[in-house]
Amino acid sequence: MGKSKVLVVGGTGYIGRKIVKASLAEGHETYVLQRPEIGLDIEKLETLLSFKRQGARLLEGSFNDPKSLVDAVKQVDVVICTMSGVHFRSHNLLLQLKLVDAIKEAGNVKAPG
Repeated sequence: MGKSKVLVVGGTGYIGRKIVKASLAEGHETYVLQRPEIGLDIEKLETLLSFKRQGARLLEGSFNDPKSLVDAVKQVDVVICTMSGVHFRSHNLLLQLKLVDAIKEAGNVKAPG
């Protein structure tokens, strides 16, 4: 199987960090969505910089800016969303639906089948 261009959304979370590391280890071109909403969360910023040093590419995008999500999705073949819904389930579900809309609009990510 060929290598993919993988976008991880939620890459600074517990599961997201593992997915990013695994994707890089498998040699996939790996992208991580860098959202301005993280603000000055030092731990998340350090995680993103660590990914960049390991070869991941950071893509800026915001759930408040649908065009930025579409632009990010257009650069990849695979989108993996690891955002947790532990604290704000309904809010994160709405955000994930925005990501689904961006994937549909981009038109380049195909469902497995």
